[in-house]
Parts: sequence; structure tokens; C-alpha cells
Amino acid sequence: MANQRRHIDIQKLSLYGVLITLGIVFGDLGTSPLYVMQAIVSGQREISTLLIYGSMSCIFWTLTLQTTVKYVLITLRADNKGEGGIFALFALLRRKSKIVALLTITGASALLADGVITPAITVTSSVEGLRLIRPDIPVISIVLCIFAVVFAMQKYGTNIVGGFFGPVMVIWFLMLSITGILQVRTNISVLQSLNPVWAVRFLSAFPGGFLLLGAVFLATTGAEALYSDLGHCGAKNIKASWIFVKISLLLNYLGQCAWLLKHGPADINPFYGIMPHWFLMPAIFISTAAAIIASQALITGSFTLISEAVSLDFWPKFRIENPTHLKGQVFVPRVNVFLWIACTMVVLFFRDSSRMEAAYGLSITITMIMTTIMLAYYLAQNGKTKVLITQFLIVFLLIELSFLIANLNKFSNGGWITLLLASIFFIIMYGWYFGRKLKNRYVTFSRLEKYIDVLRDLSADKSVPMTASNLVYVVKADNTREVESKVIYSIFQKQPKRADKYWFIRIHHLDNPAELSYKVTHLIPGTLTRVDFYLGFKIEPNIRLYFSKVLNDLSASGEIKLESGFDTIRKNLMPADFLFILIDRIMPHNPGMALTDKIILALHNFSRLFCISDTTAYHLDPTITIEEKVPIEIIDSEPARIKRIELTSNPVKEKRIENTSLTKAYSA
Repeated sequence: MANQRRHIDIQKLSLYGVLITLGIVFGDLGTSPLYVMQAIVSGQREISTLLIYGSMSCIFWTLTLQTTVKYVLITLRADNKGEGGIFALFALLRRKSKIVALLTITGASALLADGVITPAITVTSSVEGLRLIRPDIPVISIVLCIFAVVFAMQKYGTNIVGGFFGPVMVIWFLMLSITGILQVRTNISVLQSLNPVWAVRFLSAFPGGFLLLGAVFLATTGAEALYSDLGHCGAKNIKASWIFVKISLLLNYLGQCAWLLKHGPADINPFYGIMPHWFLMPAIFISTAAAIIASQALITGSFTLISEAVSLDFWPKFRIENPTHLKGQVFVPRVNVFLWIACTMVVLFFRDSSRMEAAYGLSITITMIMTTIMLAYYLAQNGKTKVLITQFLIVFLLIELSFLIANLNKFSNGGWITLLLASIFFIIMYGWYFGRKLKNRYVTFSRLEKYIDVLRDLSADKSVPMTASNLVYVVKADNTREVESKVIYSIFQKQPKRADKYWFIRIHHLDNPAELSYKVTHLIPGTLTRVDFYLGFKIEPNIRLYFSKVLNDLSASGEIKLESGFDTIRKNLMPADFLFILIDRIMPHNPGMALTDKIILALHNFSRLFCISDTTAYHLDPTITIEEKVPIEIIDSEPARIKRIELTSNPVKEKRIENTSLTKAYSA
């Protein structure tokens, strides 16, 4: 109850909620001053007023239109029972067409790919400040050591250090504000760069100004996290925090602009250039701490994203753990190892933050475009006028497509890495999601009413060896009066399985994120019971735990007796025995299948390589669980007819002649 109260308090607007929000939501977006201005002026031989004022104007209006208007004012309204993110938005849409599924898969794939390069660029940019104190310091080694510690600590959760995230980020944003103000005071005229006229002049008159939008876009790369972390912090806390964050960011960007106008092209990062020399070491320490917090936010965000994808059947089943008692905190070991290796490889490949900047931002632009289109579906679903939806699409698709075109220039400079990762994630999700739908087309169901009597007879048939006192099947049929034909085949034909009581468990994954309930239907009182579990996409499918609670409830209400069917076990008051049977449907090769279906099936089989067993996914005891593999029968519309050849002579005589010939041949 205390944990639940704490979660609810964070959702409400409060000083505590705002503090937590600063530590969770604004890590990526808040650390962008580390590299944005450096990316803009990198390679520029001359620092002109048009370059500085124009790029600063683009940054201001990007943060205003893209972050404030689109995400803070519009997207946060599309909450699914308080949850946000691209999968929550998918679950919110009532009509889940193939196009919507493809938009979701594309956006989620790009978001996962972005989670690889973000920790690399933020941590490397912060640690590189040490070169101002000691040029020969081994930055790469320090970054890799930080990653080793950060990723190794993930399995313990963030409840130990999570309380420090908020205060550290407050110090970080205060540092951004103060250092920015100190520089702005030396050139107050830099404030006129907020005029949108400078942005128009920059894009139209400055050579290569449009391509520099790829660097400007880095200022808003963390905006998607505002929506993804909606369930952790609540819309009110995010909106209130954003006011403080945006002011801090703008002051620091303006301070860097003032410093660049005064000092011109420099070999040092302008973020550290505006720092007083005596404050350089503390600034590097605070920057590194903020970068680690930003990395942590991306890592835990990737865990949450995969967890939601598994629940909504977009991703193969992975082992998902809850490292702490905090609600919603998950740990995915495979994802953690992958991110560790991928981030390490990115650092070793680029070796310098300026080279990472050239590759950063391409994939996240795709995610933002997908979110925009899906929001249009959501607005239409909620009765908004076509004129309003059209205006929304024109404004934000024009902005985001411009950023995408500018960012495509980064492809050859390393942007291909994130697109390659996004493509791999897309293939896995596409194959898993649409492969499941393909297999479901061939699932056949049987009416249970035809087997009620024979199931009673089998349960009482002493000539059939007892399989278990309680036999539990995980089924797929939504209709309580039906069950898959393969379950009937498993019970009666594959090898008759006698039990005192049969159980059918159906797991429903709902669009409601926090739903956790069940329904019991006694199909044959005392012999066959069906339990339907209703799980939200944020709920872990711990079927072993939930089924145990259901049994306790039914036993307490007197609906069932939890006793063994074996005399010795029952006599000694030992617990009743259970055997779980999971049926894995295998799609056989079919030459007559359409080419598109063959491709989807091949991608699905590829996705299965990353999948854990249902036994592990449902937290079942492997010693009392059997996984039966059964083929899916594909019946052709016009099956080929086999022709019988009539005998023209005495078959006995022919057989005798054949045997004689074989004997002679063997003797020879």
C-alpha cells in the first residue's frame, strides 16, 4: 500500500513529483547543451552573426514548436490510463489496422536504435572536458569503465541511487542557467536571436544552413521521452518541470552563442568554454553525473519499451525481471547485455563525441514522424475536425521531414549504424507480430459441448493411467465454449491423459496498461474449469503466481477441493499435484503458400531465435510443465486426388515370383 501511495503521489503535481521528473524525464533533453553548439560550429572557418543568431533562433523555435507545442501541450493528452509512449498510443487506438501496426513497429525500432548512441555521446562529451585539464587523459578508457559500472548495476535496479537523480539534475540545470547568464551579460544583444526572422534568414541565406538543421535537431532529441515517461511522472509534473528546464537550456545556449561571437572558432567545446577556469573541474564532475543519469534514463526506457512490446505481442518473449519493489521498474537481461556491447562498440568506433554528433539524430527523427501520424489517428478517433487534423499534420510533418532530410546527410558519416540497428529491430518485430497473425489464420477450434461426456468418462476411466490430479492447458480460444482442436487431440488422441480435474487458462493482453483481474467459468463442475486472466500491457505475465492465488480463492470459497487424486498423497495431507501443458504451434513448409506469407513466416522463424520458452515467460515450474510441439494443418482448397492402380493378375503369384527373384539375386 505504501508503494502504491508513493506512485500516486508522483503522478500528482508536487515539489517531490517535479524533483523526480527532472531525474527521470529530462536526462537526454537536458544534456543536449553538451554537444549541440559544438556540432553546429564544427568545421566552420568563421563564426558569423548569421550563423550564431540563425542557429540559435532555430534551436529556440524547435524547442518551442516541437517540444512545447507538440509533446507538452498535445501529445501528453493522449494518455492511456496515465501511461504514454508509442506502444501506449497503439493500445489507445481502437482500430489497429496493418498501417497503424507498421507505424508502431517503425517508431519503436528507431527509438530502440537511438538508445544505443545516446549514452555514448552524452558520457563521452562530458568526460572529454578533462582534456582541458590534461590533454593526454584516456577518455575512451574512462567512458568504457563508466559503462561497465552502469550496466553491471542494472540488475539491482535504481532504487538505491534513484533518489539522487532529481537533486543532481537540479544542480545541473542551475549550472546551465548561471553559466549562461554570466556570458549573456557580456553581450545582451544575443537575445535578439530569438526572433524567428533570423531562423528564416539562416535557412535561406547561410551556405549549408538547411543541412545544419541536422545539428539543430539534436537540441530536441529527448522530447520523445516526455511522452514515454508519462506513466512514471504524470503530465502535470512534466509540464511544470519543462518550464524550468526550457529556461535553463535557452540561457545556456544563449551563453554559448555570446561566447562564440566573442572568441570565434575554437578548438574547445563551447559548453566548457563558457565555464570559469576555477569551476572547470566541478563542471566536468556535474556534467558526467548528468550524462550518467541521461544514460540511465535511456537504458531503463529501453527495458520498459521491450517489456511493453512483449506484452502487446510485438516482440519475442524475453525474460523480464523486477529488480526492486518500485512499481513499473523492470530489468531485461538480454537487452542490458546488448546495450552494453552496442554502446561500447559505438565508443570504440567513433572515439570522439564530434564524430558521434555527425551520426546522431537520424533514427529518432523517424520515431517523431511515426508519432505524429499516429496522433492524427488518435485525434480523428476523438472527433477532431479534418481541418484541425490536416493543420496538425502539415505543421509537424513539414518540420520533421525537414529535419529528416537534413539528417540523411549524416548517413555516410555513421548514421547508417542506427538505421542498421533500427532495421534489425524492425525485422524482428515485423516477423513476430505478423507471423503470429499468419499462424492464427490456420488455428481451428472445437466446440466443447461435443466432448463434455467423453471428458467425464476419461476422468473416471481407471483403465487409463493417471497423468496428474490437475492437468492445466494454456489455451488461445476467446470463446469460453470453444478450445483449439490441438488441445482436444492432446487430451484424447496423442496419448489419453486422465486427470481428476482439467483446467483451461486463457491469457488476455489488454490495452488498459494496469489491468490485473481474472474470471472463472466452471464448464463441467468438478471436472473442467476455465480461468481467464486479464493483464494490462504493463503487467508481468507471472501465471504461476496468479494461478496460485486463484486456486487459493476458489478453495477458500469452497468451489474446489485442493486435494490429490493419489490415495497416498491425499492420505498424508500433501499438496495436490499439477501438470501444465503448453502447445507450441509449428507452421510447416507449404509450397502452395503465397510468397508474401512465406517471407513473413521466414521472418517469424528468425524472430523465434531470440524467444525464450513459454515456460520461462509465464514463470512456470519447468519440472511440472510439458511443451508439446504440434504442426499447424494447412488444408488446400482443392486437395490432390490419389489414383488407385487395379491389379491385372493374381497378386499371390506375383508376390511368389518377386520373392524368388530376390532370393536368386541375394544368392548371386
